[in-house]
Parts: sequence; structure tokens; C-alpha cells
Amino acid sequence: MALISDFFKSKKTGATTVEVDMDWGEAISVDDLKKLIPIRQLKTEFLEAFVCEHKARIFSKGATLFAAGTPADCVYFLLRGEVELTDQKSQSYSIDNTSPKSRFPLFAEGVHTTTAVAKTDSSILAVSQKIMQMNQEDKQAQQLELPPKYENNRLLQLFVQNFSNDEVVIPAMPDTALQLRKAMQQEIGVHEAVRIIQLDPVVSGKLIQVANCPLYITLQPAKSCLEAVNRIGLIGTRSLVSTLCLKQIFNSKNPVLKKYMEALWKRSIYISSISYVLAKETGRVDPEEALLAGLVVDIGIIPLLSFADNLPANFYTEDELKEAMGFVRGVAGRRVLERWDFPEELVDIPLYSNDWYQYKSDQLTVLDIVVLAQLHSKIGQKNNKVYPTISSIPAASKLSDATLSPEHSLAILHHAKDKINNALRAFSH
Repeated sequence: MALISDFFKSKKTGATTVEVDMDWGEAISVDDLKKLIPIRQLKTEFLEAFVCEHKARIFSKGATLFAAGTPADCVYFLLRGEVELTDQKSQSYSIDNTSPKSRFPLFAEGVHTTTAVAKTDSSILAVSQKIMQMNQEDKQAQQLELPPKYENNRLLQLFVQNFSNDEVVIPAMPDTALQLRKAMQQEIGVHEAVRIIQLDPVVSGKLIQVANCPLYITLQPAKSCLEAVNRIGLIGTRSLVSTLCLKQIFNSKNPVLKKYMEALWKRSIYISSISYVLAKETGRVDPEEALLAGLVVDIGIIPLLSFADNLPANFYTEDELKEAMGFVRGVAGRRVLERWDFPEELVDIPLYSNDWYQYKSDQLTVLDIVVLAQLHSKIGQKNNKVYPTISSIPAASKLSDATLSPEHSLAILHHAKDKINNALRAFSH
């Protein structure tokens, strides 16, 4: 029981306004906890122990839950009432307990980027930050284990069986990208890199085209591969060549699979372009590395689609295919990048890029940028899924010189819209 108390420890924030305007006392239930993301993923015995020992905090109207710039020692969930959050640029938005966004933490990890004030008497669940690390540990399995709910999906069952036996074909890294990566391990110069790239006229031509797109602001257009490499730099060129070569593996002759391959490539370069823009915005992550990282978020789906390409068309339905794609993307993607000998910070991208509450480092990383890009890409989408506010996730708390309220996020996307659209055209053809 002591272990449970440690994970769900309700700490005091130390803020005077909170101590004065807060009362203890509202009981909670397991059903309450099972509505909250990511707490609902924990084992039932943990949740049952917690509700026996803890109650929600009651904050009176006008009370401050936490202030921008203060350390976040707890994760706060809104169970009842309404809370207003204001960022450091005075942009405000409200969340009440009827909103689907109340299923997510008001904030998690690091330093608060907003100030939260109770607009009504509000019931708040405060949970130790350790709960987030506990959830991440559960996600670090490197093998695919099929839950009972997928037992009727024959495609997924067969893929998992072959994957576990290491019998799934992993696509080879395209030759030009592989040769350039190996050569750069020997600290080659620009001219040697250009010679390797020019062995593939298609990649060489695309590199010049991308170097002249609005992502790379310049007065004089690059007219040769040498000028393009000089403009982008060797490290950036290595990432860009890998990016340009990846399109070669997004292919299938099967009309259904081809449709998914093309949609996957289009989405990948969209995430990639947003990652580049956000990396430039922060100035703390290499933009070309972010470009490549954004492109490999769904690389794990490629082995599945290639696997399905060799099966009879009536072996699976399109719904089963979509279900399987969502399940395998992380673990299979990690294996692909491991086989390609990608650096560890990129190998983890497929596994954690959809984990809004990942926290691998106190410093802003390329993984944080991709997570932010993923969440930015959801803004304005018309679907039934609900996502946390950008200012509430750990990656946003590392942006010490910027805030990412929903309004500011839309402004970033609007400002970069032409750059992103031009990048999409440059990488698509």
C-alpha cells in the first residue's frame, strides 16, 4: 500500500493562494480514474487502492491552482467545475468537466507555462508526477504482444507471429542514403558528399529543388548539387538525402495498399515540415534532423503494408488493415530504424511520437519537437478524437522562451502555411 501512496501522492503546491482557498474532502471512484488519460491505462488494483486512501481537492472560486513559471510538482485533473488557464502572453482558455479535454491533465511535467484559476468551485485531482513515468515504462516493450481484442484480426495475428520470429522483411535503406551515411562516418568533405549524391541524378535534382524551397530562405537560388550542399551543410544534407530516398519504399502495386502508402507519405512529409518549422522556431533542435524525424514517425507501417501485399486480397478487410496499422507502427518502426543504424534519439521516434506525456529529458529534444508537430497537425481536423491542449504537455513546458497556447499554435501554423505547402510539393514529386 505504501507503494501505491508513493505513486499517487497528493503534494501541496506551496502556493499561498492554494493553501488558503482549498479544502480537502471530495471522494473519488475508480470510474472517475478510468476516465482520465493516461491514468486509465494503469492496473485496476492500483486504482482501487488509490480511491481508498485519497480524496480530491476542492478549490473555491477564484483560487489559483498553479502559476506560470512555477515548478510542476503534481499532475492536475479537473473532475468538477471550470478552470481558466492563461499563458504568459495573456491568452486564455477555459476547460470545464463536461469538456472532453478534461480527461487530460491540466498540465504535466517541468515548469508551468500557464496560470490556472478556478472559475467556479472546482474538484481537482492532484497526482504525483511519477504516474507519468510509470505509464511510460509500460510502453517500452520492444515486442508486439497481441491483446485479446485483436483475436479476430487474422492479418494482425499472422504479422505478429512472423514479427516475433524475426521473419518480417524490413525494407532496406536506399543505397544513396546508406552510402552517404557510411562515408560521413569517415568525416568526408563537401565535394566527396556531392560525388556520392550525384550518383543518383533523381536524388541530386530533388536536393537542389528542396534547397530552393521556402524552408531555406535565400536570395540566390542553388543551381548545382554543390551549391545545395554548401547551403544546407553536410549534416543537414545527410538528413535530407535520407528523407528524399525514403519515398522509394512507399510503393505498392495493390490499389488499396497503394492508397495507404500515398496517404502515409503525404502525412509523413506534413509532420516532417511542421517539425522543421517548429525546430527553426525554437532554435534549439537541428531543423534537418527534425525534418527526418518527422518523416519516420509512421515508418513501422511500411513492413505491415509490404507483408499484406504478399497475402491473398480476401485474407483481410480494410478495417482489419487500419486496425493493424495503428497497433504495429511504434514497435515495428523502432526495429526498422535500428536495422538502418539510426542514432538512438531517432530510433525512439516511432515508439513515442504519439505519447503526449513522454518525458525523456529535461532538455528540449527532437522527440519533443515531433510530439509537438503531431499535436499541431491535429489542430482544425474534423474528427471525433479529442487531444490535450498544447500548453498542457511536457514538451511545451521546455519552451522557456515561448508559449504554445491554442491561439499561438494556430498563428505559427498560419505563418508557416506557405512554407509547409511548398515543402509538401517539393517532397511529393
